[in-house]
Order: sequence, then C-alpha cells, then structure tokens
Amino acid sequence: MPAYHSQFTNPPKLIGNVALVPLRTSYKGPAPKDSSDSDIIDEAIYYFKANIFFRNYEIKSEADRTLIYITLYVTECLKKMQRCNTKNDAQKEMYTLALKNFPIPGESGFPLNAMFAKPKSRAEEDTMRNYFLQIRQETGLRMCEKVFDAATDKPSKWWLCFSKRKFMDKSLSAPGQ
Repeated sequence: MPAYHSQFTNPPKLIGNVALVPLRTSYKGPAPKDSSDSDIIDEAIYYFKANIFFRNYEIKSEADRTLIYITLYVTECLKKMQRCNTKNDAQKEMYTLALKNFPIPGESGFPLNAMFAKPKSRAEEDTMRNYFLQIRQETGLRMCEKVFDAATDKPSKWWLCFSKRKFMDKSLSAPGQ
C-alpha cells in the first residue's frame, strides 16, 4: 500500500525546496490565505493515521515536504496532549509548543536535513521560520478540536494511541523530550 501524498502539487511559491502552500488560518505569517474547505493541514491530519505507519516516504512534490513536516508536528502535539485532561489545558500546551524555539532545515537539530534544502538567504530563512510557526500554531489548534470531544471534554484514545509512533522513524523533538 503506497503512502498518501499531497494534492497541492503546484504551490505558488517555494522556500528552499518546501512548498509555501496557502493556509486557512487566522494566524499571521507568510502563507497566502486560503478560502477553500480544505488546506494542507486538514490533508495532513486526515492522512495522519495512515501515513504514520510508513518508515519510508517517497517525495513526489514540494508540497510533500510540507506534509511530512506537519505529520511530524502532529506526533509532537499528540505527545503533549497525552498529559492534558481538558481541551483548555491542551490549547495552552499547543500554544506553548508552537512558540517554543525549533530548528529549521539547515540547522543542526533539524531531523530531516537530508530531504530539505537549506534556505538560500537570511530573508528566506526568516520566511521559512515564520511559515513553520504559522503551521505549528494552526495545526495545534485543529488537533485540539480533533482529539478532544466537545461534549465530555476528554481526549480520544483513538488519537492518543498514535503518540508513541514515529513517522519515518523521525521526531521533531530531541531524544528524551
């Protein structure tokens, strides 16, 4: 069974070799606004449970790199949500996780330097960092909506059971975190 790939194959702009895909978000950042029903974050969350089982992932477009990053970040979100009892606690935790200092391609702590190109200039580096920050903020918010039941305010065990899995045997967090 092949992995699921992004449908956003013609991005309007690239940063390094990462697609700057439009997002449906209220957070400020370099991503163009998207008014459609679904964006790449929805796509990554939708395909997360299927893609998480793959150790190898063939990149077919630049948008697949963005999808890989979001999938790895969803895993980080689930790890943090394991310790949260309510949706409000999880939202605070996701906000903190999104703003935490994180490496980007080309920096020593980034786990996928072999697949991602280093930004060419300081301006491109800032744009990439802001784009990833925008993705992290919106993904955390949407994951809270997916994982926590609106009626009971309890997390779904069918989401949290994936928190121990690693997509492509990689993790965005350093070992032991």
